[in-house]
Amino acid sequence: MDHTFKITQNAAAKIIDLVSKENSEFFRIEVEGGGCSGFQYKFDINASKQEGDLVFESHGANVLIDQQSLQFLEDSEIDYEEDLGSAGFKIKNPNSTARCGCGNSFAI
Repeated sequence: MDHTFKITQNAAAKIIDLVSKENSEFFRIEVEGGGCSGFQYKFDINASKQEGDLVFESHGANVLIDQQSLQFLEDSEIDYEEDLGSAGFKIKNPNSTARCGCGNSFAI
């Protein structure tokens, strides 16, 4: 089965910058229980792929997502946004039914 997860050019540029500073190859996205809406996104930099991880590559960036997290992230998109008040990764997730104000937690 083909899985879909999109990485914008802005996100890819930031991911490449972060992993190169850490002498790593991969940027990991996980979904964990918790947060004010039930689930939360966790971002991490990992040097190696784990068994069962899927690699999504776009614009030169490699993103790892484990099978369990992918069920919540299918057809989503990661972007990196900067404005006067904040900067950070944003997940545009069509599977979520609600999300908190900060955008880091969501409900399904």
